[in-house]
Amino acid sequence: MYRLIKQEGRAKRGEFTTVHGVIQTPVFMNVGTVAAIKGAVSTADLEQIGTQVELSNTYHLHVRPGDQIIKQMGGLHKFMSWNKPILTDSGGFQVFSLAGLRKIKEEGVTFRSHIDGHKIFMGPEESMQIQSNLGSTIAMAFDECAPSKADRMYVQNSVERTTRWLQRCQAEMKRLNSLEDTVNPHQLLFGINQGAIYEDIRIEHAKRIAEMDLDGYAVGGLAVGETHEEMYHILDEVVPYLPVNKPTYLMGVGTPANILEGVERGVDFFDCVYPTRNGRHGHLYTNHGKINLFNAKYELDSRPIEEGCGCPACQRYSRAYIRHLLKAKEMLGMRLCVLHNLYFYNTMMTEIRDALDAGRFAEYKKQKLDSMATPLE
Repeated sequence: MYRLIKQEGRAKRGEFTTVHGVIQTPVFMNVGTVAAIKGAVSTADLEQIGTQVELSNTYHLHVRPGDQIIKQMGGLHKFMSWNKPILTDSGGFQVFSLAGLRKIKEEGVTFRSHIDGHKIFMGPEESMQIQSNLGSTIAMAFDECAPSKADRMYVQNSVERTTRWLQRCQAEMKRLNSLEDTVNPHQLLFGINQGAIYEDIRIEHAKRIAEMDLDGYAVGGLAVGETHEEMYHILDEVVPYLPVNKPTYLMGVGTPANILEGVERGVDFFDCVYPTRNGRHGHLYTNHGKINLFNAKYELDSRPIEEGCGCPACQRYSRAYIRHLLKAKEMLGMRLCVLHNLYFYNTMMTEIRDALDAGRFAEYKKQKLDSMATPLE
């Protein structure tokens, strides 16, 4: 159940109630592809840094260790010792990213495992069954993420098939939630809007899926090659056609600036690998832009990554020490950097919610963007 608390322009402040707790929106979901955040970050760490939602990957967990094993272990929450909401994506993006190894038909998609090359078939029903075995709080519908610059006819046909797949996902989830041995009988389903950068296809698809009364709606197929301006334009055109009384999720986005622009356009949920991936390479987010700890100027820098930051890294360690760990290839260095970046993102979302509550989001957005564009190293 989504409750809209306040709006400032299109920017929304809300609460999304799930069986695993209330999600305060807008929210950034911390990406743990294989049921773990890369960089030796535990679920206890996630609690400490203010994570609300963890995101895991259906395809990767199906391949290893296997969704049946996770079901036998009591579901993903018990398996990874996390009692807050989990969103699982459908495997649809892997269909896109494994383009050279796939064959798409009406029934579903045949492709090969990136681990050992064995053939895998996944369609709407299979994706729902895997996600049901995982027992995630929110399951994503199975779709095709067409390339942003794909031919118009290809995109049109792909979107029509994605709509048919969504209908099959909805029917299969209803069946699975009714089974006696299902891990989470209250599993929620989000549909995904597609259409590349063709705004008319996007709008028509948004209208169609909005009629299906799903638990939430995602905008997929962005941040896959188009410009930021094209992405913002699609959001401007499409989000108004998605139900305002349901959460809107912009998949795979993005930078702090992307998130601020997305919130302004009515987006509630975000996820991205940037904070973890960049952290593992010593690239750290601060309120005055990104810094690279591999730079020699930090060799004798006794300051924390960012003055005033409450993350575990900044509370105890210096830039010089963390730089040393990274240079020595010690896992602790990556871990501290990832913790800092995720804390930065989670804290920024808290600030956004507070600004919306106070009716000053536009002011906050300008201040944040101006601050991040003004390095203080």
